[in-house]
Amino acid sequence: MKKQLEKNRQKKKEDKEQRKQERQQNSSGGDLESMMAYVNEFGEIVSTPPEKPAARPITPPARPSTNKERE
Repeated sequence: MKKQLEKNRQKKKEDKEQRKQERQQNSSGGDLESMMAYVNEFGEIVSTPPEKPAARPITPPARPSTNKERE
């Protein structure tokens, strides 16, 4: 009985290892760049990243004057 259980465990372990190796061989690479998706300006999903717009200088908003005449 114990020998049969041990054989079954060993067989399951070998089968699992074999399936793991088959999955690794049949994988399509799976690097991060191939899995990325981007949304373009029209809302469509595309595989290429958007082009970076030209850098615009950041101008701070105009502040109201704080020098008020004191009465």
